[in-house]
Formats: sequence, structure tokens, C-alpha cells
Amino acid sequence: MNPPSPELREDSGRPRSRTARFAARSAMALALVAGLSGGLASPAQAASEYERGPDPTERSVTAVRGHFDTDTDTVSSLVSGFGGGTIYYPTDTSEGTFGGVVIAPGYTAGQSSMSWYGHRIASQGFVVFTIDTTTRYDQPDSRGRQLDAALDYLVEDSDVADRVDGDRLAVMGHSMGGGGTLAVADDRPELRAAIPLTPWHTQKSWSGMEVPTLVIGAENDSVASVRTHSIPFYESLPGNLDRAYLELRGASHFAPNMSNTAIAKYSISWLKRFVDEDERYEQFLCPAPDTGFGTDFSDYRDSCPHGS
Repeated sequence: MNPPSPELREDSGRPRSRTARFAARSAMALALVAGLSGGLASPAQAASEYERGPDPTERSVTAVRGHFDTDTDTVSSLVSGFGGGTIYYPTDTSEGTFGGVVIAPGYTAGQSSMSWYGHRIASQGFVVFTIDTTTRYDQPDSRGRQLDAALDYLVEDSDVADRVDGDRLAVMGHSMGGGGTLAVADDRPELRAAIPLTPWHTQKSWSGMEVPTLVIGAENDSVASVRTHSIPFYESLPGNLDRAYLELRGASHFAPNMSNTAIAKYSISWLKRFVDEDERYEQFLCPAPDTGFGTDFSDYRDSCPHGS
């Protein structure tokens, strides 16, 4: 069942939680109790029912296009709650519905700055929605509310709503869109994954976060320095949360605006692992990659999902 439309506060506040969110959490708790009372699952039952596509390889997870053919749908700027955008979706539904991912741009930028994620992530088995914000000057919390509205539009009103599993949603965003990603994930704990990209926000502590979060920073970021943004954000996340921090060696604040194999590989693996519960992708997250001289990463920190 898709969640009902959001009831928004005034522009200075965050979206209110929905009754459906608490119902979903209750259902998950009941399912856990039922599972414990029924004994451990057999090996045949251990694989996620949400696995999509063939067994992954280094080549497949770094490819410009994945297993699924994709198409697009344009969403008008007249839509309520955000500025419209483009939905990228797999054309083949024979394997079932897909998780949904909404992506917000940074300050003064439009959805075109995030368009390279569209087909690349969708072709791995997701419905991806790159959005425009109401204005190009919206601050992080406003972008978070717009991500929230776009998530609801995707599962309730979009032309591809029947392809999206409303219980398996994620958010991504660049710069102030990354700050918005943290904000909406903090408010909407039933989300399955959050990936802030060189994020910017005046709030530095996210100690109440419940959503598995991959923070991607850039070593030479002069707009949202990793020392004052990405690293404090990551370090403030709860220690028992599935979390990771990836820092791109020699990269600038705008690295997420251009096609980047490292960003794609780790973003896809994170989404697969937590939106699809697909443990086949854990191999690309743990153990941590080499951060020595000449590698792609100047820093990498993680909780290694489920103690892998």
C-alpha cells in the first residue's frame, strides 16, 4: 500500500510524520516476532525477495548501463511541492516492482546537473527521479521537504507508480541537496537509504538518524569542506547505524555533477544492499577500499554492514 500524501507544516518546519509510517514500523515489528517464533530461515529463504538482475561483478557495477533497459517520463514543473523533474525507469517488470530513488540538485543548480545518475542507476533496477527544486536558491531543509513531496508523488501520482515499491525508497542529493537528503532521512526513518553527495548544511549533528547513510565527500572541496561538513556529518551518525564515508581523492565540490565511476559503484552498491536487501553487493562495500597514495580515495570509513 502506498503512503498517503504528506501534510506539510509552514515553510520553516519539516514535514510531519504520517500515521502510515508508524503502521509500517509496527508491521515490521510483527513480522520480526513471527520470524523469531517460526525459527531460523533456511538457506534457500535467506536471499532477498527484492534481488533484481544477475549476480553482480566489478564490471557490472561500474558499467555505464546495467542489466535493465530504461525509459524516461517528464514531470511538469506545475506539480505541487517541488519543481518537477524526470523519472528514469526499467522497462521490464517481469522481476517485480523496484525501489525508488529521488535525487535533488545543489544550490543554484537544476536537475540536469544530476541527470547522469538517471539511466545509470535505473538500469541497475531502480526507479530514479531527478527533481528540480521550487527555486534554485532553496536552502537544505526546503530541499528536504521537496524530496519528501517528490517521494510521495513518485509512489502515488506518477505515471510509473505501479513499478515502484513504496516501502523501499531512498534519497540522494548534491550540496544543499545533500543537506536536504540528511534532513528528510532524519524526518522519515522508514527510508531504506540516504546518500548525501558533498553535502552542505548548517546542522552538523545527525545523531538521531535511523536510515543507512553513505556520505560522499571530496578532498579538495572548498565550498563544503569535508572538515566542516561531510566528516562531522558522518561522525555524528549513531555508531550502531549502517554508515560509510567515502572521500574522493583530489576532487572538488562539483565532482558529483559529472559522471564518476567511483560514485556510481558505491552508490549503486549501497542502494542495492539496503533498498533491495541484496547481500550480493556487500562485497563492494566491505572490506574498505585502499586509500593509499595513487588510489581513488583519500579517506574511507564504515561500519561494514552487518559485521561483514
